[in-house]
Amino acid sequence: MKDFGTALALVFVIEGILYSAFPDRMKRLVVQVGTLPASALRATGLVAACLGVAAVWLIRH
Repeated sequence: MKDFGTALALVFVIEGILYSAFPDRMKRLVVQVGTLPASALRATGLVAACLGVAAVWLIRH
């Protein structure tokens, strides 16, 4: 559970840096994501999750 909390905190750090460094670009990105079909978001999320699992596995082994 400690690793999960650390990972979640790092997500907040990275997103916070992006929103503070590029606020206008992030606002445009959010609008663009809102126009994408659900299937594209679902596929992108699945790919990102798989890459994340693979990265964790490679790092831990």
